[in-house]
Formats: sequence, structure tokens, C-alpha cells
Amino acid sequence: MAHRLMGYLVPLNAKLEEDASLPKIPLSRGPNYIGRNTTASLSDKRLSRKHLALTIDASDSAVLVVEGTNPTVVKSGSNRKKLFPKENATICNGDVIELIPGHFLFEYKTLSDNENGNNVRVVCDHKRGSNDGGKAGEVEELARKRPRQLVSQDKGSERSLKAEVEGSSSGADRDGGSVEAIRHFRVPNDQLPQTFRLLNVQGLPPWANTSCVSIRDLIQGDILVAILSNYMVDIDWLIPACPSIAKVPHVLVIHGEGDGTLDYMKRKKPANWILHKPPLPISFGTHHSKAMILVYPRGVRIIVHTANYIHVDWNNKSQGLWMQDFPWKDQNNPSKGCGFESDLIDYLSALKWPEFSVNFPNLGSFKINPSFFKKFDYSDAAVRLIASVPGYHTGNNMKKWGHMKLRTVLQECIFDKEFRKSPLAYQFSSLGSLDEKWMAEFMSSMSSGLSEDRTPLGPGEPLIIWPTVEDVRCSLEGYAAGNAIPSPLKNVEKDFLKKYWAKWKASHTGRCRAMPHIKTFVRYNGQKLVWFLLTSANLSKAAWGALQKNNSQLMIRSYELGILFLPRKTCSFGFSCTSNGVPSKDKSGRSETSEASRTTLVTLNWQGNRNTDSSSEVIKLPVPYELPPQPYTAEDVPWSWDRRYNKKDVYGQVWPRHVQLYAAQDS
Repeated sequence: MAHRLMGYLVPLNAKLEEDASLPKIPLSRGPNYIGRNTTASLSDKRLSRKHLALTIDASDSAVLVVEGTNPTVVKSGSNRKKLFPKENATICNGDVIELIPGHFLFEYKTLSDNENGNNVRVVCDHKRGSNDGGKAGEVEELARKRPRQLVSQDKGSERSLKAEVEGSSSGADRDGGSVEAIRHFRVPNDQLPQTFRLLNVQGLPPWANTSCVSIRDLIQGDILVAILSNYMVDIDWLIPACPSIAKVPHVLVIHGEGDGTLDYMKRKKPANWILHKPPLPISFGTHHSKAMILVYPRGVRIIVHTANYIHVDWNNKSQGLWMQDFPWKDQNNPSKGCGFESDLIDYLSALKWPEFSVNFPNLGSFKINPSFFKKFDYSDAAVRLIASVPGYHTGNNMKKWGHMKLRTVLQECIFDKEFRKSPLAYQFSSLGSLDEKWMAEFMSSMSSGLSEDRTPLGPGEPLIIWPTVEDVRCSLEGYAAGNAIPSPLKNVEKDFLKKYWAKWKASHTGRCRAMPHIKTFVRYNGQKLVWFLLTSANLSKAAWGALQKNNSQLMIRSYELGILFLPRKTCSFGFSCTSNGVPSKDKSGRSETSEASRTTLVTLNWQGNRNTDSSSEVIKLPVPYELPPQPYTAEDVPWSWDRRYNKKDVYGQVWPRHVQLYAAQDS
């Protein structure tokens, strides 16, 4: 029986251009042996007769094994990996192989790529064994016998990937937005608090990381005290990844780690670090909030983000981050408090960390407790805080936390009438055990708010943006990415959820293959946003709370923290705690008698004219996925991490493999 042709090794010259004077090496499905005598051009005796083996499966990826006595190099994007005899790696379409380092260069091109005349480059992370992606474990997928559908889906994924990786400033998605819209996302320093940023992702083209940040961009300058809040903390990664943190004289780490990891952290932490796990009065709760509070001689920096302090979260996944700096209050003329300040102090008070004393040069001695943070002026806060703390909340406390806090804030807002009954999108990385009653309760909070005539906006139809099995399999991490999407089959495959599923589609930010650990909730109309929430909270009762006792009590299990973007009066946010944030104009940007304009929130794919309405300032938010979301097709299967998946991923792996690192996360 004839072997099925799958692709070619295309010879390249020193400029990595195709060398038309040499023949292509055809590749069939199954094992292919490349070496001396394969073609006349490979007669060098440094090459063994079977120098390497390339085994290709139906997905067009190939497992390369060095069979000869000399090393081979695989170059994938900016990564260059030397493989020694008997070592292996998974290669993808567009990767370059140097049979001998620096010599005999070939590009691996799949048959579909050659037929279409395209060059779709898939970047594989060959270093997965050296970072947390390797130890992060893998949970594999149930074999689904749908060969025809999967072929079609793979080609669709290829087209999506081509748009994501190659992009085109003239290309447009179905709503007229650029397929690489994030390339144009640049915000002046004095306006950054009005938006958020995505984190850098390794292995993406440079345009996809425009205006994105790393942890080193955040912890910098003359920090006097750092409070780091998170669920998972890998000290062995954190300090080398951000050396500046080792220079901070006082560090409080508020975490959610278990006893085993905590014992290790106590042994490894610097002497000036304090570790604190907040009380968890209700079973199955976690400390899940992700934030940094950095105190400077000039003020305080508040950062709310979505990444654990581990390698894979800051390098391989779609994540988000918001930051704003606030000055010290004038002690001779202290300003009044505001909603942001009250929310912050209430939340910090619930953490019950051990008070400690510090002596700031030129400022004096202070006790670092929640009340200390009343000394800063938050009157220009660009967002509202939406937090959860565990407990059985009654009376006025019900309105302080979880989805009831969001409901309370939205009920105080007036929105444009165009947003009546506008839809909702829920996007997150862990799905709790839900029921239709709670989904209606949650939707009621999300749909709160009034239109201009003081009538309710009305309920909005929600969709859940959730990766499919194919999304995870073909992701930058392969099935290993599924560890950070830790929802079991019993939660995912409830019949009533089928109407909610929508695709993770992120071509305009280059993140189709960077699986989401970011959590966002949004109400929108086209590319305009009613409001937008960036948070640590997944879709679960534990995170958001559930009403009990005839709606007189809200029960929450976990700590969560998020920031809510709302239309607001425009303002310049020029204050910075560090020298890299010089204001471009005065604090208000207008005279006291001038009428304040109002912001309009939009996605990166919004195609309107900034100057159309002089009374409104357009604020672009880098929503990583495309709106409106596309519902699942009949072939799409939502990811659940406790199935077996036998179709190999981009690294030639099946699922499950190792430990489940994220198992305890809010699910």
C-alpha cells in the first residue's frame, strides 16, 4: 500500500531562503529516516545513514529523534535547541532543522502548507521540560472518533493561526477589526490606569506583545514595602524572574499554598519576608486574589492581575494586569475618602495579616496594617474594586462582596440607552459546580444598571468563552495548558450549559494558542463595552457567592479581587511613584469651569472615529478574545481535565501524563 505524503524537508541557504538548486525531501506518514545517501546533497560523512528519524502523525506535527552520532539543531521561532544522540523534540510546520549545527538546513513544511503556498509558522516551546510547563502536569483527552470533522477543524485552526502569526494590517475580521489590532495599542503613561495590559507571552510574534508587560516591568524603583498577594508562589522562580524584589527591605507574601509548599517556602524565603495565609472559615475555600501593593517614598502602587507567581503563568498564557499609582495625602489638608479607598481598606482588613513596623527614611515610623493605606489619596482612581472574602454575609455586608458588590455598583450607574438588554460574556479558567438557579442569580447581578431614562437596562443573554479540546491540544503548551483549566467533566458536561458555550478566538491579539488564565466578565454591544471586569474570580459559587436564606445571606468561600472599568468623567492620571511616569499634562487637563467629558469603552477592534463625539473620550481595552463570541459548532468539545485524550498534542503527548498542579484551584 502506498505511503501517504505528508510534507517535505525544504532545503535552505544561509539566508534561510529556499535553495531551489537542491531537491526537497518528501515525507510520508509514519517514520522517515534522513541521513547520508538520502539525496546526493547529503554525502557528508558527519551524517549517519540514519542521522535522524521523523515520525509524522495525522496532525502534521512530527517527532524528531537523533539517531546518528552527531547533534542536530531545531530552530522554532526565536528558540534554538541542540539535540544530542537519542534526544527528541516535536517539530511543527515552519521549524528549521540543522542536520549538523550550522550546516544542511531544512525547513519542515506540511503538505497542506506547500499546496496552499502558505508558510504558517507554528512556534513550539522546546524548553518545556526546563520550566513549570513540564512539572505542571498534563490531563489528556478522551479519544473522539471524528476524523472528517477533525481534518476540517485542523484546517480551520491553520487558517486562524496564519491570521494570528502572519497577520496583515489590511486584513479584517468579521467586524472590520484588524487581525493584528494589538499592534496599534499604545497608551500614554498618563492614561494607562484607564485601561489594562496583557502579559508577554513567549513564542508569539513581536506584534502580539505590543504594550504587553512582564513582572520586571512592575516591581521597580525605590520600593519601601511590598505586599504580594497570590494563590501559588514559587520562590525559586519569583526571585530570579524579578531580582528587584530581593532588594525590597520589607516583603509580606499573602498566599494560598498548602502545608507542604509552605514548609518549603519558610526554608527558602529571605529573612525579611513575612508569609501569611488568610483565614479560611468555610471549607473548600482558597486565597485566590492576585495583586501587588508597593509602597514608595512618593506614594503607593496598586496592581491587580491574574497570574500566579509561577513561570508558566507569566510566560505561556493569556493574562491581564491593571496598575495605578496614588500619592500620599496632604496631612495638613487630608482629602476625603472615596469608594475605591473604602473598598480597599475593607478588603485588606479581612486578610488579618500580622501587623509589622517599618521606619521610612525622611518619613518616619509606621505600622503596616490596613489603616496605614488610608494615608494615600485615591480620589483619582480610574476603577472600582470588586472583591470577595469568605463568610456568611448579611445586612449591609451583603453589598460589599462578590456578585452582590458588582450588582450594587452597577445599580448606581447610568448607561447609554443603546446598551439595553445587551449581551454578556463570561470568560475564566475554572468552572465550578453550577445550577440554573445560581446562573440566573449571577446573571441578574451582571445585568444591573439603569439607562438614561432611569429604567433598568434589562437582562442580558450570557455566553461562556471556554477553550475546546482542540484549542488545548494545539496550544503553545499542548495538553499541559489544560492543567490551568482545571474543570472536571461532571462540571463541564451539564446539559443546561450547552447553550452557553462560545469559542476562545483571539486572532487580533495573537493569542489563539496562548490558553487563557485571565478572567474577565463584560457587557457589550458590538465593539462598545458597557463595563468590563478583570478579576481573579472564576465562574463558581465559591468565588462569587451564593444567596441563601430567602436571599438574606450571601455565602462566599474564597478570597478574590478584581477591578471594574466603567464609563467615567475623563481625567489625566499623570502621577507616578517612579521616574518613568512623567505626566504629559496637568492633573485635570482642563480648567475647573470646563465641562468634563465622559469616557467610552471599546475593544481593540472598534472602528469608530475618536473625534466623532467631542463630549466622549474613547478608551480602548485590550480584551484578548473577539466580541461577539462565536458559539460552539456541533464538532466542538469543551475542555475538561479529567478525561483521557489519545490524539497527540503538538509535543507528541497524550493526556494525562503527570501531576495536576492546579487541582486545588477555585473549581
